[in-house]
Amino acid sequence: MMWSDSSIFYQFYPLGFCGAPKENDGVLTPRIRKVTEWIPHLKRLHVDAVYFSPVFESDRHGYDTRDYRKIDCRLGSNADFSEVCKILKENGIRIVLDGVFNHVGRGFFAFQDVLAKRWDSEYKDWFYIHFDGNSCYNDGFSYEGWEGHFELVKLNLDNPKVKEYLFSCVKAWMEEFQIDGLRLDVAYCLNENFMRELRHFCDSIKPDFLLLGEILFGDYKRIVNDAMLHSCTNYECYKGLYSSFNDLNLFEINYALNRQFGKDNPIYRGLHLLSFAENHDVTRVASILKDKRHLPLLYAMVFTMPGIPCIYYGGEWGISGVKENGSDDALRPALSEPEWNELTDLISSLAKLHKEHKALVYGDYKSVVLTNRQLIFQREYEGEKIWVSVNADEQAYQAQFHGMGNCEVTDLLSGEKLFLNDSFTLPPFSFFMWKLA
Repeated sequence: MMWSDSSIFYQFYPLGFCGAPKENDGVLTPRIRKVTEWIPHLKRLHVDAVYFSPVFESDRHGYDTRDYRKIDCRLGSNADFSEVCKILKENGIRIVLDGVFNHVGRGFFAFQDVLAKRWDSEYKDWFYIHFDGNSCYNDGFSYEGWEGHFELVKLNLDNPKVKEYLFSCVKAWMEEFQIDGLRLDVAYCLNENFMRELRHFCDSIKPDFLLLGEILFGDYKRIVNDAMLHSCTNYECYKGLYSSFNDLNLFEINYALNRQFGKDNPIYRGLHLLSFAENHDVTRVASILKDKRHLPLLYAMVFTMPGIPCIYYGGEWGISGVKENGSDDALRPALSEPEWNELTDLISSLAKLHKEHKALVYGDYKSVVLTNRQLIFQREYEGEKIWVSVNADEQAYQAQFHGMGNCEVTDLLSGEKLFLNDSFTLPPFSFFMWKLA
């Protein structure tokens, strides 16, 4: 078991959250200290782990790294970030950083050396460079970028010197910022041997150090296993959640959850994957949903289905934001102070219950009632049974429980005790969590 299995994560995209300039202006400004002002809000949400999108010196957006040892000047100094991390840890909040190891920015020191010295550079083998070609920047040589983005220069992770450099940076982050894990950017692109070596390296220093990978498709066990990563992003269920509500077809999310975590030969039994409604790369879920009355129901599922719930800053009160014209800016806004509304209340209550009930962390998954617009599922662990009911319809629904008899349950959200007989009326757009006696 990892500490992350039972955690509630909160993601910041610091450059956006702190209102940093889009281009690196070279001006040292301690914007990252704003995070400490949000700690009371995080604690009220029962958050105990923060995942920071890139914080290191970069050309523009953070994923185009210039220097893995230096906090981006637009966010502040290493001392500023170290103080933020210290205060987070004092408040019982662990820290996970974005590990962007597949590629660097053109401003990265080693690539700058290649630009200056070409084939005489000691760093030319740190990248995939071809001196018989040319780049779109007219460098006089060509090189591999990330998925056609040549402002992102692909690192050669087979090169022992590259690995030695990156591992030394990870160790420095552990020591300087006391971090507890890494989220590996585009882990689906990473060299698998590199991930094995990274896992062995981190285990040798800090055995409970989390490695969580970004993966969009395919078999998650290719990178999530005892030799590589502990966890990954569950994009299958991310998509299943919003499209199930938009299409009024809860069979989709039920199929995904049953396939992954059901009682009969689930493919990801024992794994704890990152559950999310949105992040820094995708349109805000409040903008995706056709009917905003589904928003609390979707978040209720994020916190009750198998997985590690993660809130993306501002999502807890339902802010909107659309990815359009190739820009992610609307997804990564500067926010001055946190807000609190009915949705935030619900998410806070769900997070608290997630931490209090092991069935919501370790339990398997089984659907009890399933129609296009209604879903009741069970999480069970060590004798604790919790039923989660969702009615996505604008009409009430009479759920049938054949052979239930007269079962006493506790409504975990209200604390009330009631009896489930052979049926129960689910109000429109409703959500319940029942603990069975």
